[in-house]
Amino acid sequence: MHADSEGLALAVADGQQSAAAAVCIDASHDLEIGQCATRLRLLVAAGFAMTLLSAGLAFDWWDGIGDYDTAVGYAGVAVFGLVTCRLIWTLPSERGPVVIVTPYGIRDLRIGNEFLLWESIADVSAEECRGHKVIVLTPTPALQRQLSCIRAMSRTAHADRVVIRPEGLTTDFDTLLRACRDCHAASDSRTALRRERDQGPQSLAARMS
Repeated sequence: MHADSEGLALAVADGQQSAAAAVCIDASHDLEIGQCATRLRLLVAAGFAMTLLSAGLAFDWWDGIGDYDTAVGYAGVAVFGLVTCRLIWTLPSERGPVVIVTPYGIRDLRIGNEFLLWESIADVSAEECRGHKVIVLTPTPALQRQLSCIRAMSRTAHADRVVIRPEGLTTDFDTLLRACRDCHAASDSRTALRRERDQGPQSLAARMS
């Protein structure tokens, strides 16, 4: 994907693709990435099975169940039931995109509601964390001060770095990293062009004075 002054953008990702499927990149749309339906559905099935197992212990569906097992069953019904309901609520068919990449910034709703402008990102890099590849955004000092004051961000990321995790998304790591780097590079180009335009009249006025 080539960067131009105002026309860089990315294609909309299909919300039902697998996590390993690459997203087709276009030059006319933002990239909107949802959560992977397959993974969430497996978690919902597992949660439902654990809820049924806990219910069997709680309501004495089998012989030889003691008071301790009954208490564990009630606790399991409460915990796994709530978790399963939460997973059902977050299914992609019920929710919108969770990561949005545009030529002007990025937003990861799993971290917070903040839209981070590429002009406020000093660097986009890749790292490996606990056996998984992640995208690391290094904020500028001004954005670091802003993030340190936002509670939603400070719970999940340090002020000096923002971590974007591709696990559970409908796109793969390489596509997301390429999109972030291309948009960041295009933003740098626009900033440089704008700076040159601003400096042009100033230098002309200085020569005339």
